[in-house]
Amino acid sequence: MKTDIVIVGTGAAGLFAALNLPKEKNIIIITKDDAKNSDSFLAQGGMCVLKSEDDYDNYFEDTMKAGHYENDKKSVDIMIRSSIDILKDLEKYNVDFAREGNHYIYTREGAHSSKRILFHEDTTGKEITSKLLLEAEKRENITIMEHVTMVDVISKDNICYGIVARNEENEVFLINADYTVFACGGIGGLYDNSTNFPHITADAIAIAINRGIELKNIDYIQIHPTTLYSKKKGRRFLISESVRGEGAILLNKNMERFANELLPRDLLSKEILKQMKKDNMPYVWLSMKPIDKEVIKKHFPNIYKHCLEEGYDVTKEPIPVVPSQHYFMGGIKVDYNSKTSMEHLYAVGETSCNGVHGKNRLASNSLLESLVFAKRAAKEITEKDEKLNKIDININLDNYKDYTSLKQQYKEKVLKEVERNKKEHERAN
Repeated sequence: MKTDIVIVGTGAAGLFAALNLPKEKNIIIITKDDAKNSDSFLAQGGMCVLKSEDDYDNYFEDTMKAGHYENDKKSVDIMIRSSIDILKDLEKYNVDFAREGNHYIYTREGAHSSKRILFHEDTTGKEITSKLLLEAEKRENITIMEHVTMVDVISKDNICYGIVARNEENEVFLINADYTVFACGGIGGLYDNSTNFPHITADAIAIAINRGIELKNIDYIQIHPTTLYSKKKGRRFLISESVRGEGAILLNKNMERFANELLPRDLLSKEILKQMKKDNMPYVWLSMKPIDKEVIKKHFPNIYKHCLEEGYDVTKEPIPVVPSQHYFMGGIKVDYNSKTSMEHLYAVGETSCNGVHGKNRLASNSLLESLVFAKRAAKEITEKDEKLNKIDININLDNYKDYTSLKQQYKEKVLKEVERNKKEHERAN
């Protein structure tokens, strides 16, 4: 197959990149699963914006502090300064953030010094991504291929010529493209306890390792402090940080409050794990009693409904929560326009690392960061608009037929590299 641009992933970053590319360009977007089964759909909390110039310094400091001051300052500035333009773009696609009359309502989450987060109930990611998907499906120049997996890139002399892909029938084929964009999400599928979809397994990171594409801080993996405790296997249900931002409190086994609920995620996770060990319990309690019942039902309907299905009425009783793997701050190293170290290859969203998040992501920066840098990637691709000459690259497609074995190899490769990076950081500190 031949196309102008191939994008791997149908989350917010991949879709937004596609929507910001010229309509005369042919674009193929592939996704491993159904188009709606991306982690972007699962984002509950919201999207940060710069409400006014008065909040710039505080927003910048909150982001830096949460990231242990390992953030790239220019990336942080780009993200914050771009937030209002992104909001205007989303308004064009009819994304519905909570309002009172004509004014947006803002909420607060852990490590934020003020309310600056726009939200749609407790399903903000779904609201944004579903509207972007709807728009992408309308565009005649965009083809979305579901249940198609990237297994490698086509590359020669550090230039990317597209990807090697396989479908559910185990047919392996090439998609040649002038530009390739990775928007494959994080690494949650490699872990037993994660808030991510299980098919999000860091394939792009494994391919990058194999192809010598630069990586950055891939041992920087965020644990979310509060996911609903369950003995069932599979994805963990997230209890949004907004719940604590609105007043929910954490309790030990004696129903005593034991931590500041608005600590940055990594620090709060440590406090919870410490308390679990002290209590000899596999969870702690989260009480939403301080929040008005109507606020719970209006702002957190999805959480309220899911907890009821699991046997907990959050308006009357606390729920058991436990930290789980949640977000990937490291990834494929990119510049301020999301370009990787390989020519004609870009990476956006959780797959990439532009330094915005530092060592720990500030709540509700991820949707904004994904959209800002996806748009910048699309802008640079549009401006460069370089056609690649057809070249002969001998690729044995039979090497990718045993997908089960390949998937295991990729998993081991990524986890080994994460561990190596972790030890390197420990030695440096």
